[in-house]
Amino acid sequence: MKVLYTWGAILLIVLASTTGDILMSHVMKRVGDVHSAARQCGFLTVLRRILSNPLFFVGIVALAVAFYALLFGLSWNDVSLIGPAAAALTFVTNAIAAKIFLHERVDRRRWIAALLIAGGVVLLAV
Repeated sequence: MKVLYTWGAILLIVLASTTGDILMSHVMKRVGDVHSAARQCGFLTVLRRILSNPLFFVGIVALAVAFYALLFGLSWNDVSLIGPAAAALTFVTNAIAAKIFLHERVDRRRWIAALLIAGGVVLLAV
């Protein structure tokens, strides 16, 4: 049962973290370059643009869920499993989600890195 809880926590960490990362990236791409926008419009205007987007708050909630899932996972198993597995799988899902949802160009090097990381998680799990 401990193994099921552990991998359930890892899955929740990965899904929530990827969701939060993608939403935050989407919001920040809509805001644009913060430094140049702050010089043109002022910092408070840029902050208002960020805070007026509801996806920003959904992203924060998703990242908070990932954090608390990490805490639950650490209560069930060792950090030497939870930390690397969650981080590695989050990297893989971020690459996939960036390609699908943000239409980013993910080059061959990143896909190879994602496959190697996924292989490392498999080795860690067995």
